Amino acid sequence: MTHVVTDNCRGCRYTDCVASCPVACFHVNEVRVYINPEVCIDCSACIPACPVGAIVEEFDLPDDQQHWMRINAEAAQRYPVIRARLAPLDSAEARRRQLGR
Repeated sequence: MTHVVTDNCRGCRYTDCVASCPVACFHVNEVRVYINPEVCIDCSACIPACPVGAIVEEFDLPDDQQHWMRINAEAAQRYPVIRARLAPLDSAEARRRQLGR
């Protein structure tokens, strides 16, 4: 099993999850992060670190969210690894409020 970053990450790109990851499995683009399923060791440290609840364990993904496994795997091949925390996007707090977090 692996962990998956869902759509909640879009528009905020909090990277608290990156700081908690012991194996550098996160990749980043201009609007969000992704988890490389080939590198993730399923430690779950990233789940409570995410302030918008964007990360879930693969087996907890609802059927209508299964596409995020493929999206994360493909994006991890395209975008660079992120090893250090970045400042959230300017839209992060508004996105957090929109998500009720």
